[in-house]
Amino acid sequence: MAERFGGYQNEIYLQGLAGTTPAFTTDLTALEEAAKAVLTPEAFGYVAGSAGAGATARANREAFDRWKIVPRMLTDATDRDLTTTLFDAEIPAPVLLAPVGVQSIVHPDAELATARAAAGLGLPMILSTASSRTIEQVAEASGDGPRWFQLYWPNDPDVCASILDRARKAGFTALVVTLDTWTLAWRPRDLDRSYLPFIRNEGTAIAMSDPAFRARLQKTPEEDQPMALLQWIGMFTGTDHSWSQLAVLRELWDGPILLKGIQHADDARRAADAGMNGVVVSNHGGRQVDGALGALEALPGIAQAVGDRLEVLFDSGVRNGSDLLKALALGAKAVLLGRPYVYGLGLGGEDGVRHVLRSLLAEFDLTLGLAGHRTPGELTPEVLVRG
Repeated sequence: MAERFGGYQNEIYLQGLAGTTPAFTTDLTALEEAAKAVLTPEAFGYVAGSAGAGATARANREAFDRWKIVPRMLTDATDRDLTTTLFDAEIPAPVLLAPVGVQSIVHPDAELATARAAAGLGLPMILSTASSRTIEQVAEASGDGPRWFQLYWPNDPDVCASILDRARKAGFTALVVTLDTWTLAWRPRDLDRSYLPFIRNEGTAIAMSDPAFRARLQKTPEEDQPMALLQWIGMFTGTDHSWSQLAVLRELWDGPILLKGIQHADDARRAADAGMNGVVVSNHGGRQVDGALGALEALPGIAQAVGDRLEVLFDSGVRNGSDLLKALALGAKAVLLGRPYVYGLGLGGEDGVRHVLRSLLAEFDLTLGLAGHRTPGELTPEVLVRG
């Protein structure tokens, strides 16, 4: 029988009988303010910040607010099943943990805590190339949990091949290629503090442990860390790629490949034509192009264009259970959650991540039923109206 995620609500209410309350807020939209109180200004600015004046980050939220749920009554929605299948693998709910790098700046357990929390709930964690822990360390922490790997595409083919080989051997089953961050955008919060974690050796564990990358160095990272860091930064930023080069990745990776950062239906069609297995409709949470459209605005057209050819996932601006419902109704097969779980990590490590995920799943489960639906598959655009 499918897990009743909404039961987390009852657990929390029963805590009151023992005179206790949740250690962390259950209002997932309040996590950012709570995390601000415990993180360093540099770490908080890096996680919460966006490109330019923040117009795209605001557009992401405004796009969700423009859609309104229309609840239906007497639909026998008492029992619900959130189970979703992606690439022939069943997961308990249509939620994945988005690839977020340098998690060590918010908590010392970093990606290991995130991996344990995700695995405990059976949700796929997407590990960032900019991880603070190695591929192998995160795989060990994940255990039998589902895990995908995100690639910031290095301009060195041997290093790229080596990293992907390590990920496959460590049990990562799908590859998510981020296309929209081949160079860093203008990010005032970081610039005003002259803060870039990579040059401080944060988020570089995968590169510094990679044999092909180390072979490129005249001195090991242990002997000359500044030079190794500069070489890595130059290798994974500053070079855009082309559609024709996707064939190289297909040769290197025999599992599903998804392109992340798709915001135009024509690009989604090209992804399908290139033999990709999925796209992630995303604007990187507003961190790359200031003044761009909200990601949710792009989702319906992309889902209509390629939803019958590949899996369409969604990312950017998701904060709570109703957001998840809206994205699924507009054509996403599943949704990636980003900043909220990172704030949970900063607030309470593994326990904080788990609380955020359970809260999201509970709110979605309850909202789904109260809106008159029993499974994510029942959600269509007719569930919503444009406000």
